[in-house]
Parts: sequence; structure tokens; C-alpha cells
Amino acid sequence: MQGVRKAFGTNVVLDGVDLDVDAHRCVVLIGASGSGKSTLLRTVDLLEDVDDGVILLDGEDITDPRRDADAVRARMGMVFQAFNLFPHMRVLDNVTLASRLVHRVPRREAQERAHAMLERVGLGARADAFPDELSGGQQQRVAIARALVTSPRLMLLDEVTSALDPELVGEVLDLLGELKAEGMTMVVATHEMGFARHVADEVCYLHAGTVHERGTPEQVLGDPQQPRTREFLRRIIEAGRA
Repeated sequence: MQGVRKAFGTNVVLDGVDLDVDAHRCVVLIGASGSGKSTLLRTVDLLEDVDDGVILLDGEDITDPRRDADAVRARMGMVFQAFNLFPHMRVLDNVTLASRLVHRVPRREAQERAHAMLERVGLGARADAFPDELSGGQQQRVAIARALVTSPRLMLLDEVTSALDPELVGEVLDLLGELKAEGMTMVVATHEMGFARHVADEVCYLHAGTVHERGTPEQVLGDPQQPRTREFLRRIIEAGRA
């Protein structure tokens, strides 16, 4: 991201953001609600148009309006706070839907890939279940499997544990840690400082639509240099999320 700006009316949400993410690395975005984390991810996935600046994926300007946005999104996996599973479809069909309709993968091949990915996330036995038969943590793992089944170049994850009961958070964070260990390139917006501390290669603290401070987890979380970063982390610690 180079000088990315995004405003909704007079509300500037991203104000000249510069951000580099190297392959096989995990960048974690932290910051208060409204700091721009979700909008940043949505601009990368082309769900929001940028007002200024460019976003490059493998050296290509994906913000060029002449680009096929669907083709660009096919190279990324996006997982949201809400699970966004179709309640009337079984798990297997939820996972194969994009492969079949967007990527035009034959049904049998799509199902084989989906079964393998569901095994990967520990849900191989639940392929025929409906979403409401699963726990929240299981539903979020299905959503992650759906994003992974197309072998994305980049994974974007937006507060994927925020809708989960506390006892279910760990299973999803453990899965993300495994993906990082396997070399998946990820940008993760989260309030889970423990995850950021143990999995991130770089932590970026967003404030007022800018990358206010960035560095290794040890530096940003253990020895922040900016007063606003220190105040944010103090509030996180008081809330028991550190």
C-alpha cells in the first residue's frame, strides 16, 4: 500500500497509509475501533475503492480500474468477523461454492479439495452438517477453510475471533498460528495481543487512519515509543486482552 487514502464523506478513514507485507509473513493490525483496520483490509480486497494511492499485489497495481476485480480477489482469501455461511447449505457446499461458481472448478474436484481442507481445519467429519449444528469456533474454521480452499496468495482476516465466546477463541487462533508456520502470507486485524505477540512478524498500531507505530511484536507491544500506543495498550491490559 502506497499513500492509500479513503474517506466516507468528510470522515477520513485511511489517511495516506503505507504498508509493505512480504511473502510468508504475518502483519497484525491493532488499534481502537474506528482506527481504520477493517477499511484497510476491505481496500486490499477491493471491496472499497481507494480515493488516492495505489495497492500493489506481486508488483501489479490492483487499484487500476481497468483490472478485473473478481480476478484479483480470486488471489486472496478474506475472512470476516461474522462467519457469513449460508445457513441453508451444508458445510461442504459452503466451502465449494466459490470454487465452483467463481473459479469454475468441476464439482468433484471442488469437493475433493474441500474435504481435504476441512480435514486440515479439524472438521472433516462435519462436512454434511448445517452451520447451525456447529459451534461458533467451528463455523469460523469453516469460513477459514472456505477462504483457503482456492490456495490464495494472501489471507486477510478481520477480527475473526470477536464474535466468539472466550472459550472458542483459542481454537481459531491456534489454526492461524499453524497457517503462519506453514508460510501463509497474512494480514490480521485483531484485539488479541497474545496472538500478535506470538505469531506476528510485524505489528502495526493504527490511529486516526494512519500507521502510527510499527515494528516487531517485542518493540510495539513490549516497548512502544508513541504515547498513543502506550495508552491503547494500557486500556487493552485493563480489559484483560493482553
